[in-house]
Amino acid sequence: MIWESWAAFWAMGGRGLFVWGSYGVLAFAVIAELVTLKRARTSALKALHEHHEH
Repeated sequence: MIWESWAAFWAMGGRGLFVWGSYGVLAFAVIAELVTLKRARTSALKALHEHHEH
């Protein structure tokens, strides 16, 4: 697609809020998933380490 200007690109034909909002929600979900996975991994490794010590 060829946009006439940067403003037209960001507006996305009047659907910019939906398009960019969707990207924002996706980015938030991916970051939340990564944080959750990191916490779960840390917790699992800690539990494994504690179990191994006993």
